[in-house]
Amino acid sequence: MTAPAGAARNLRLYGAAVARVLARSGRRSLRDADAASERPVFVLGSPRSGTSFVARSIGTVPGFADLGELGPWKAAIPELATADEEVAARELRRMLERVRRYALVRGLRAVEQSPETSFVLPAALHAYPQAVVVHMIRDPRDVAASLLQKGWLRAGRPGRDDVGEPYGHYARFWVEPDRREEFDRAGEARRAAWAWRRYVTAAQGAPSSTVDVRYEELATDRETASEPLAAHIGADPVLLAEALRGMHAESIGRWHRNLTSQQVDEVESEAGDLMQELGYS
Repeated sequence: MTAPAGAARNLRLYGAAVARVLARSGRRSLRDADAASERPVFVLGSPRSGTSFVARSIGTVPGFADLGELGPWKAAIPELATADEEVAARELRRMLERVRRYALVRGLRAVEQSPETSFVLPAALHAYPQAVVVHMIRDPRDVAASLLQKGWLRAGRPGRDDVGEPYGHYARFWVEPDRREEFDRAGEARRAAWAWRRYVTAAQGAPSSTVDVRYEELATDRETASEPLAAHIGADPVLLAEALRGMHAESIGRWHRNLTSQQVDEVESEAGDLMQELGYS
């Protein structure tokens, strides 16, 4: 990408991020901006694990503002994932604070929901030592069923994502270097399980700062499952439980209906060890 093209894309991504935050947050009075700026919430997890819903829900609780998946932040992660931690931390902080400032939410606690933040988690916590992490975990077979419906990892899938990256079967930055050709040749269900395994493993990198939230538990017993989440992020538990009311259990176990036996075998072959560790075997 040429320098002018890169600058134009960054301008577009920043503009979109600020406009989205302004639309979501409305006019809220600023309060203790310095303290709020140091305590963001990073909502992580593999794609299709409920990260967007949970982040939006947290963002409706007084004192928080959901920033969505920040375009400039998300677009920079493939490069920052291999950068020096201090350099990456400085860049992540610069991007987050710029959006918060222009979107007029510096007095609220930012909620950033890009799943790819999993791969720069040490740098994000270097930038914000007081940050808290919410790790959404979902059955990888249901994740695979959802990803297959979206077709994001499908060979020949046209179109691009929200930061301009093409869809398709090619190896992303999170694929192990020595397995990139294997990823290209793999079936779509295996690629989906591959993504789940890599995102979940990366998100486990800071257990002392992290609360794990099971998609299935949150969908079936919202009040009980949301209590440790509320305590971890410092939110009113009643208001948070009410905000999470829209999560339903209908999509739990969808893999029984939507995946073939061969696709289930692909998922379990690629992610079986981690599935067993997390109780999804």
